[in-house]
Amino acid sequence: MAQIDEFLSQVSDIVWGVPLLVLLVGTGIYLTIRLGVLQVRSLPYALKLAFSRNQDKNSDGDISHFQALMTASAATVGTGNIVGVATAVVLGGPGAILWMWVAGFFGMATKYGEAILAVKYRVKDSEGNMAGGPMYYLEHGLKQKWLGVLFAVFGALAAFGIGNGTQAKAVADLMNSTFSVPFWVTGIVLVIFAGLVILGGIKWIGRVTAFFVPIMAAFYIAAGLIVMIMNINLVPEALGTIFTYAFSGEAAAGGTIGAVIRFGVARGLFSNEAGLGSAPIAAAAAKTDLPGRQALVSMTQVLIDTFIVCSITGITIVMSGDWQDGSIDAGVLTASAFGTLLGSAGPYLVTFGLLFFATSTILGWGYYGEKCFQYLFKNPTAVKAYRTVFVLFIFVGATASLDVIWTMADVLNGLMAAPNLIGLIFLSGVIILETKRFQEKAKEERKEAS
Repeated sequence: MAQIDEFLSQVSDIVWGVPLLVLLVGTGIYLTIRLGVLQVRSLPYALKLAFSRNQDKNSDGDISHFQALMTASAATVGTGNIVGVATAVVLGGPGAILWMWVAGFFGMATKYGEAILAVKYRVKDSEGNMAGGPMYYLEHGLKQKWLGVLFAVFGALAAFGIGNGTQAKAVADLMNSTFSVPFWVTGIVLVIFAGLVILGGIKWIGRVTAFFVPIMAAFYIAAGLIVMIMNINLVPEALGTIFTYAFSGEAAAGGTIGAVIRFGVARGLFSNEAGLGSAPIAAAAAKTDLPGRQALVSMTQVLIDTFIVCSITGITIVMSGDWQDGSIDAGVLTASAFGTLLGSAGPYLVTFGLLFFATSTILGWGYYGEKCFQYLFKNPTAVKAYRTVFVLFIFVGATASLDVIWTMADVLNGLMAAPNLIGLIFLSGVIILETKRFQEKAKEERKEAS
């Protein structure tokens, strides 16, 4: 087993090497230029669409703009926001946080482009529900079905790793170490909770995440803000440290500026999933009259994930100074930082935060995996069987050692990104045309309202 894990780790290093990271960020830069820095110009309107009480209820789709955003956020706001950011700081130093922000900025354009294509090329399945995502725009837009099949295979399998087993294990480990709860008890509770939601389909997932995700995000954000306010004198110094180390190789495991950039970009993209192709699967289910409208809503997910939640983790770690202690493992660095700045209550806050984040990720990825499987096997009975197996696997994840599955999921995630990015680049003209169509419609609406 150790040899298999070592082999997969080597493959993961290759898959997530410089070429893929350059392609991920490069695609974001390319779309940012072609869209005229839309993530800045249209951000206020995007936030209004996402959080408005007057959601589109009459257009085709299964769930509201907000529910689609929360389903996607449920999948991305997970262990990457706590453990992933800590890993970036341990391996790349405090400066990695700045490059995480840079990747997030351009990732907003990527996320926008993914969502536009997902809604434009979505279809209705045999049960009348929306189905969309990279597999559909690769087949119907790019006319390359084989790329769609590749994406769907990688996505359906990866869901069992990063979206299931590893998340269940994180929750079980936390509950056991903090409250001495047996692993099997956590496994059963997670199976029951996730089963009740996932087996109900996207409408149930949308309702639960719309209620669950804002609460969990607000909880963690509030805890982080309390830490910063209580230690406000350390914030300017922490920000200065981040910017200083961002342009030097100091404190990075690789000892070079390249290492700082690599770990910052990689962990940022791993957290917000911009370019991975997962989030547009949820966007395709949204009730919307134009692809551009839901695309703006989807874009705000990166703002929530990277610029708010990840930033709180990163700044808190730098403020604490614990990142300089080489004996603290990345997995507990965030809890240690909160403990240093907030006292004994700090680690408990991080524990509950990670508990909520990991559980929500299971719900979001349950839907992603199902839709990838549905693309491959259009039989409704087969799809329901996939849901059942996915839910039961949660117990396996909570009670078994899954190092190999984590590494394999890491590889599959990278492989998911490749065909998706090809689709984004070659369908960028469609993204621009749909953006112009939406902007013209928005102008008409403003004239009618005035």
